[in-house]
Amino acid sequence: AISIEKIFSNTSFKMQVRNYTKSFAQNIFPKEKRDMKSKTVFYCKNCGNEFPRWQGQCPACGAWNSIEEFVQKPASAAKGKSAAPGGSASVRTLREVDTEQELRFSTGLGELDRVLGGGGVRGSLVLVGGAPGIGKSTLLLQICAYLGKSQRILYVSGEESERQIKMRADRLDVESENLLLLSETDVTTIVETVREVAPDILIADSIQTLYNPESTSTPGSVSQVKDCTMALMQLAKGSGVTVFVVGHVNKEGAIAGPKVLEHMVDCVLYFEGEQSSNYRILRAAKNRFGSTNEIGVFEMEEHGLIEVPNPSEMLLAGRPIGAPGTCVACAMEGSRPVMAEVQALVARTSFNVPRRTTDGFDFNRANLLLAVAEKRGGLSIGMCDAYINVIGGLQLDEPAADLALVLAVASSYRDKPIDAKTTAIGEVGLTGEIRSVTALQQRLSEAARLGFTRCLIPRHGTQQITAPSGMELIRVRNIREAIEFSL
Repeated sequence: AISIEKIFSNTSFKMQVRNYTKSFAQNIFPKEKRDMKSKTVFYCKNCGNEFPRWQGQCPACGAWNSIEEFVQKPASAAKGKSAAPGGSASVRTLREVDTEQELRFSTGLGELDRVLGGGGVRGSLVLVGGAPGIGKSTLLLQICAYLGKSQRILYVSGEESERQIKMRADRLDVESENLLLLSETDVTTIVETVREVAPDILIADSIQTLYNPESTSTPGSVSQVKDCTMALMQLAKGSGVTVFVVGHVNKEGAIAGPKVLEHMVDCVLYFEGEQSSNYRILRAAKNRFGSTNEIGVFEMEEHGLIEVPNPSEMLLAGRPIGAPGTCVACAMEGSRPVMAEVQALVARTSFNVPRRTTDGFDFNRANLLLAVAEKRGGLSIGMCDAYINVIGGLQLDEPAADLALVLAVASSYRDKPIDAKTTAIGEVGLTGEIRSVTALQQRLSEAARLGFTRCLIPRHGTQQITAPSGMELIRVRNIREAIEFSL
């Protein structure tokens, strides 16, 4: 007799049992049913990394409370389904790709064309973000008046009805026979409508209101935003439709939803501005077809947005004359020089640790320049509060505004005003030296056009720079010389 232990230890018997169990499971649970099993993962909406379980802090980016749960779609539901119209993909060589056809088109707003890199691109996906009420929907509806003359537009809104869109269009004087309206939130219905009407441009307002019925999560969640953006991206690339998508921002000012949302699209535009001010600034955080340094300036009026072709005059409007603590810098926003007013307030502190506050200027860079001004410029501001502000909502990131900041701090500390017709351009080093910057001749021409008669520039590396008509150039080596000449 053969013992039970020998039977189960036999290799061939083990293989027979394994094969029988596998065939029984395949008969009872077909592959289609086994694939329908959902999978729950956790997703960081800040950096886009996935994790098997929830954590309070993302180990990848360090953000707190940014990990959210969502259920992945079954593999069989996503298999073989594509939101992009058209047939199967074909492989072509690089020489076979046709580039003779014009891909760029004007939107009718020169400031928007500047930020986009020369106009819209066919088949691109553009994400426009901004705070509520800043003018995102107004901007996109305004360009329909110009684009509707030659192109077919489908405006999809998940937040407003057709009647509400019509009322806003009447206020903006937007009227076109090629402008089609659709109030819908189902992304599959939107894709089918695009296939039927075949528009040239699709505007979706907003991505957080759209949902995919195949996903079980709620609209606006991480998985829904990701799926809807993927469907619109396939639609844009597969059919050549230019898609503009409106995205809300969170309390930190970033686009709401996962960070991969910004990686999917071709352009990310931010619409910025203060609610108390009529001026709006449009800047590009990502642009696959142009520079990300360009900005567009608009003014919000009763009948919509009006372009501001000369933002320097707007930023310098209302500048105080004869007041200490202010100096004008010239920053390059892409290919355009922009004059900006830098203000500083220095006062004796009543605390053990002085306060430092900046608005429109990098905080760490400002602390560095304050330390250089005290050590190399002879300003005893170690026990003084310092408040720095850039007028107009501009963000001065380049080092060309260093000298203007140091002079504004010195003017406020000594309580002596700087001449209103004087501007300063230069980078400040740790030893107090002033270094040259790029596009200096272009900056000087812009300053002379606005009526400035004196400009402080670095002495080193500026021998080839010529003074514009009516302007005096003062070349200085370090911040001590600059303070002596300006005060």
